[in-house]
Amino acid sequence: MNHMSSNKSQTTNYKPQTTNREELIPNRVASSGLITLSLEDFYPRGKRMQLDIADWLYERMILREKDFRAKVKEHNWDQYQNAYVAVYCSEEAIIPQWAYMLLGVSLEPYAKKVVYGSLELLENIVMEEAFNEADLEQYQDQRLIIKGCGDLPIPAQAFLSLSARLKPLAKSIMYGEACSTVPIYKRR
Repeated sequence: MNHMSSNKSQTTNYKPQTTNREELIPNRVASSGLITLSLEDFYPRGKRMQLDIADWLYERMILREKDFRAKVKEHNWDQYQNAYVAVYCSEEAIIPQWAYMLLGVSLEPYAKKVVYGSLELLENIVMEEAFNEADLEQYQDQRLIIKGCGDLPIPAQAFLSLSARLKPLAKSIMYGEACSTVPIYKRR
């Protein structure tokens, strides 16, 4: 028997079947009705700065009104343009209230926000204001995950405050990522 091979090319209308991976593997997180909130979405953008007035004091201990007013007058306030500023004194000194008032008035044309205290306190106040401005009513009867990780310095107080504000609204609150959450609250 003679088997001869044919050099004829066969053409077919073969089309590779493309599959959409999402069709094969259902996204249970997307279909669960869970809403993930990142506190970074509430985080007001802008530089954070500190103004330590210890160097403005005589021997870093005593506030002399005339010298202090001169320091205020000659200080470069432009550097605080659109910044969030925490004013404090790093030394154990008695600072009269009017001095902080004078600094607040001097910073007002430049800074977005001025507080007396640490950068952490500044972040707490700024985040609290952001929550006050946010439409949290949209989370009424929702199942929420408050995302824990991120790139911005979100203070612990912000997590505490947001969860307390969401409790009367939400059906449930969890912390973490959709693949690994810690239950915080569930309405009964």
